[in-house]
Amino acid sequence: MPNPASHSSLPLAGVRVLDFSQFLAGPVCAMRLADMGAEVIKVERPEGGDLCRSLAVADQWIGDDSLLFHTINRGKKSLAADLKDAGDLAQVKALLATADVMIHNFRPGVMERIGLGHADVKPLNPRLIYGVVSGYGTSGPWRDLPGQDLLVQARSGMAWLSGSQDDAPIPIGVSVTDIAAGMHLAQGILAALFRQARTGAGGLVEVSLLASAMDLQFEQFTSFLNTHDRAQPPRSAVSGANVHATAPYGIYATSDGHIAIAMTPIARLGDLLSLDRLAPYHDPDLAYRHRDQIKAILRDHLVTGPTDRWIGLLEPAGIWCAKVLDYPALMESGALDALDVVQTVGGIATTTCPIRFDGAVLHNPTAAPALGAHTHAVLAAIPQSNSGAA
Repeated sequence: MPNPASHSSLPLAGVRVLDFSQFLAGPVCAMRLADMGAEVIKVERPEGGDLCRSLAVADQWIGDDSLLFHTINRGKKSLAADLKDAGDLAQVKALLATADVMIHNFRPGVMERIGLGHADVKPLNPRLIYGVVSGYGTSGPWRDLPGQDLLVQARSGMAWLSGSQDDAPIPIGVSVTDIAAGMHLAQGILAALFRQARTGAGGLVEVSLLASAMDLQFEQFTSFLNTHDRAQPPRSAVSGANVHATAPYGIYATSDGHIAIAMTPIARLGDLLSLDRLAPYHDPDLAYRHRDQIKAILRDHLVTGPTDRWIGLLEPAGIWCAKVLDYPALMESGALDALDVVQTVGGIATTTCPIRFDGAVLHNPTAAPALGAHTHAVLAAIPQSNSGAA
């Protein structure tokens, strides 16, 4: 099993980040920066803090805070500050003068009204990288709508990509646009840090959930943009998995579970499964135009035997296929152990950062902070020359 990286050797050691964000996208970005060694100071309201502290998933709590909050705020410090209070705001501005990065995901205009918009903060610290996550950008008809993952999936066309032709719209079962936007913001901040190291300049890095949702759909959306009628791509009527993938691409029921089969020549598949009914479709040009007929033949055949039988026939022959696992079966497989995917943080089992540096896994053993736990220590460390910033 790989060794964990030491904090002092991490690439962002010495970088200070002020994280004003709440819920998921912004905190995920800040968590990843903390995983890579940054000092992340989470600025929270004195009463209640990040709203995610009270947002429980599956009714799971760690003390007074939700398990979700602990999952995405590991390795951070908490500074309690009322941004509407002149004294607290002055202290936060003094702290910003010492920071390399700040992150927020308030709706457009909120930070400007507080006095912490990019134009307000830039004179305090020209080196500062100002990172923003919004739902739909800072202009346009959806500017002020709530940027929530399910709503963005619904508005972005994404919900019409999953499932089969006769299904209702199906959302992806994880907060995919939130997580993607957080990762995109982290990428932008890392690029800006590289420029900052070369030139000393800060900058504004902006991402939106909608733009991230469209980036995730680049393959399907590009195809849509380049069709003559610009019609919604049709989902397969049988074993839908990808609106553009040819047969046999999809998941099929077996007699004891499910099997996924990806890109495979129909002739080869027919030979291995002894399926003469596939012979009329051996021409590769027919695999898309007749994908539902081909998939229906496979569906009716594969359900007659157990998953392991089909895997035993197909996998040794180089066919791209896999047994469909649930979480318990995945844990039993040993694959996650080999990657060191699970770590314990403050008594909580959770995932590790998927990025390795110099062969080491980025374990972050520091639990999410109690609200305001680091307020005194953080403020006491502000250089005296910055303590009166207004």
